[in-house]
Formats: sequence, C-alpha cells, structure tokens
Amino acid sequence: MLNVGLTGGIACGKSTVARMLAEKGAVLIDFDEMAHAVEDSGGPVWREIVRHFGEEILHEDRTIDRRKLGETVFADREKRELLNRLVHPAIFEEWQRRLEEIRTRRADAIIVSDIPLLVEAGLKEMVDLVLLVYITPEEQIRRVMARNGFSREEAERRLAAQMPIEEKLRWADIIIHNEGSPEETRRTVCTVWMELQNREQRRREGIGRS
Repeated sequence: MLNVGLTGGIACGKSTVARMLAEKGAVLIDFDEMAHAVEDSGGPVWREIVRHFGEEILHEDRTIDRRKLGETVFADREKRELLNRLVHPAIFEEWQRRLEEIRTRRADAIIVSDIPLLVEAGLKEMVDLVLLVYITPEEQIRRVMARNGFSREEAERRLAAQMPIEEKLRWADIIIHNEGSPEETRRTVCTVWMELQNREQRRREGIGRS
C-alpha cells in the first residue's frame, strides 16, 4: 500500500487532481469531507466549535455555516489555530481508521490523502510521499478572485492566512504544475499515476524480500 499525501494551496486545483487520480484507480481520502463529518450537528467537535465561536456561526438548521466560520478564522490567526486544535485530532483519528480499513482490504492500494494542511500540521512523516499541486501566487490570487468573487485585497488576505505555496515546494516529492489547460493537467496526472504505480510495486517487492 502506498499512502500519498496530496497538498497545495488555495485555488491550486488540488481537488481536480484528486478526482483525476481517483478516476485512475486511487483510493481517495478527502480531509475536507472528513472535517464535515466530524463537525456534524450535536457531536463533540460541533459542541466545542459552538462553545468557542458562538451560535452566530450556525445556519438556522444548526449546522455550521462554514463561510461565516471561515471569515472569522481567516481574519484571526489565533482563532484559526484554535479551530485546528478542536478539529484536527478527530480528523486524524478518522484518517487512521480509514487507512487501516483500506490496508486490510487492499494491500496493493494507492491511497491519495487530500490534506490541505499536510505541511503545516506536520503530517509529512505520516505519508509515503508528498504530491504538491502548484501554481504561482499571482495565479492563486487571480483564480480566487474569479472563483469566489473576491476583491484582490480579500484574495490576498486569504493567501496570507496560509503557508506560502513557494515554501511548500521544498517538502514535495512530486510536483504537478497546474497552470496549463485541463488537458495538460490530465496528461501530467497520467504520468504521475504511472510513477505512483511503480513506487507502490517497488514498495511491495521490497517488503516481500525483507
């Protein structure tokens, strides 16, 4: 089994790459999806978030309004770190459970764990390799403005709340440059998928010889 940590920055196209890899046969574990799951209404993580951030971050149906919560934490580093401390342990526990479940079913699986904060959370040692989806900071700003309808100032503020994409380059084992067309990205993903298959096979053969 090969556990690939997929990461990037805001608007880099990480979800698109994850989907393409899943189409190739990768088993996808989406940390954003797990965050939604552990924040379900009435659960322990939900209660802690509401206790610290107030009921104003809830929809009428008592689910968390992630846009409101995002606006709150992006504007305040201490609040952002607090939210991470509340949510990350539950996500990490669920991640480990899913990895073990996949391992028992498919020893030859290539797992792509889509982890936005892989580097920031110090999880590099928990994956076999880091796959980084990269675009330049200027392209990030342009895409955030187009996607979210933000002003340039707001887009720059969102980028400033994250580790700069340039700093993540040194942690990456494989880099997908994603500034071209969707067809170019798909061709790159095909090449990367073959590399991942080769690495997974070498890993199994190495375990078999040990």
